[in-house]
Amino acid sequence: MPLKIIGEGAGTVIEGGVTMMGWGMKPEGRQRWMLDPLVGIGPLRFGMDSDEVRAALGGASGGGSQVARDGSFWESYDDSGLTLLYFPGMLLAGVAVHAEVGPWVSLAGVELMDRVPSEVSADLHRVARGQGVRVGVNRDGDPEIAAWGLSMGAVQAWETSAEGYQVRTDRVITQVLVCGPELADDPYATDLVALWRDIREEPINAGGWPVTADQDRARWEWTPLEGVGPLRFGMTVDEVIAALGDEEPAARRGSFPHYAFRRYGQWNLEEDRFDGAGLTAHYRWRDGGPRLAAVTVHGRTGPQVVHDGMKLIGQKVTALDVALIERAERGDMSLATGCSGDLGIHGCNMYVRSARAGDGMVSEARFCDADGEDHG
Repeated sequence: MPLKIIGEGAGTVIEGGVTMMGWGMKPEGRQRWMLDPLVGIGPLRFGMDSDEVRAALGGASGGGSQVARDGSFWESYDDSGLTLLYFPGMLLAGVAVHAEVGPWVSLAGVELMDRVPSEVSADLHRVARGQGVRVGVNRDGDPEIAAWGLSMGAVQAWETSAEGYQVRTDRVITQVLVCGPELADDPYATDLVALWRDIREEPINAGGWPVTADQDRARWEWTPLEGVGPLRFGMTVDEVIAALGDEEPAARRGSFPHYAFRRYGQWNLEEDRFDGAGLTAHYRWRDGGPRLAAVTVHGRTGPQVVHDGMKLIGQKVTALDVALIERAERGDMSLATGCSGDLGIHGCNMYVRSARAGDGMVSEARFCDADGEDHG
């Protein structure tokens, strides 16, 4: 059956199959860069100003940037797979190299990019022991070595399907953040890195990714566009807490009306994370206050939700994608893709998302009300 686009929503909506978006395209001829700890990486040296950085990158210009209140600055070079972090005065302080599109980066013979995280961790510990260097853990649960200005990271891997589309996998691959001396001790504790990553309300991972066994998960029902489990869309914040057995949120995320005036005006609650229940509640301002508009059931710890015989939580992401596509090809449903490429059921505002579990990924799901959109 030919693919047919039937609408526009948070992503692409299709009938009779699925159109996958082109994330994770691996460029030809990726450069190979060496990390010179606390000094630089490839042609870049910490302390360069932005003009010197552009010259070192062959005159390339960034595609997006943001300035923090203290004058620190970050700039994305999407074609090169880089994000550059600057101190006030536009002095280079850190370089983030992205997994599938950035240069290959090596240190002491260890390839750091686009590999299985546990294997890179083992290699780094081996080299660090030989040099008498301490290996710590960053807030994402990955190795961080202050003596080298190195903080590892990981993202979901994508690959090209037989039809030529980019599709997500169940694998996780490595990427790196390298820093100059001023950031090296604890980069994620600095305002520059925390604001760039927007991680101030994100949970800290001590280095483990336990996944609750399916038989130990609560069983929740989902009524499309109305609610999931004991939660109904439109609930107030207090009603959500009461429905979850009076569990208080572990963290809250919100915003002021405008970035430049972030500490002025009405602060609007956007999310509550409930670690005990294994979910995040998303709110929209309505009727004079925040009302429940969506629920993300966490992949590692959340309750199990079953739809049309499919277990949606804690499963292999690729298996769920295949199951959804098969149903769409049979004409049982139409699919939508969210802003991050997550597959969902058209008309139900449900998107199958993914969460890291060590070297792999497990499925989670976001359930939205009728007006909800999946924005990552």
